[in-house]
Amino acid sequence: MKTIGLIGGMSWESSAEYYRIINRDVQRRLGGVHSARSLMLSVDFGDIEKLQHAGDWDALTAEMVAAAQSLERGGADFIVLCTNTMHRMAGAMEAGVAIPLLHIVDPTAEALKGAGVQKVGLLGTAFTMEQDFYKGRLAGHGFEVLIPEAEDRAAVHRIIYEELVCGEIREPSRAAYRAVIARLVSAGAEAIILGCTEIMLLVRAEDSAVPLFDTTTLHAMAAVDRALA
Repeated sequence: MKTIGLIGGMSWESSAEYYRIINRDVQRRLGGVHSARSLMLSVDFGDIEKLQHAGDWDALTAEMVAAAQSLERGGADFIVLCTNTMHRMAGAMEAGVAIPLLHIVDPTAEALKGAGVQKVGLLGTAFTMEQDFYKGRLAGHGFEVLIPEAEDRAAVHRIIYEELVCGEIREPSRAAYRAVIARLVSAGAEAIILGCTEIMLLVRAEDSAVPLFDTTTLHAMAAVDRALA
């Protein structure tokens, strides 16, 4: 079994889900009391969040590259970055280590292809929805990507940073997400990508008229695939 190097803490709520999903899937596949070989370097999201909203992507890049290098030195065979937004610096991270990075978009794209989807709605932080690092990679896989209107993007972003990263699950926020999803479906989305690793804590299958693709679960299970390959 290969050793999974996890960069977590963004937020720890979703990192805990990665750990749970990975270990349960390893046990399911191997049986008995098996669990995953893994290392996790967990950052302080208070520092990360401030740099994100200050737009200091250079400092964030340096932080992520250093984290990846620490995991490489610790014996990780590949890197799993347990967040969507910080894949903005995936290229720099790949250049900074000799071991591979399992990009979160790629297993999501494979699942979408398997479902025959072409036009997808994307939910995530404002950075993920608005910047090209994520939408561009999806487009490279052949998808047309729809994002919410500005007011909806602001609401989705606010709920992530003010509630979900703190583990707060509120019914009014679920209703707000349900409405945003409905508007994306009305615009032609055939599926919805939960493109922030905390959204899976709030949104459920019954909240959408089209299939939901949870990047947290897809990424974690792809990590197990690679670890056991």
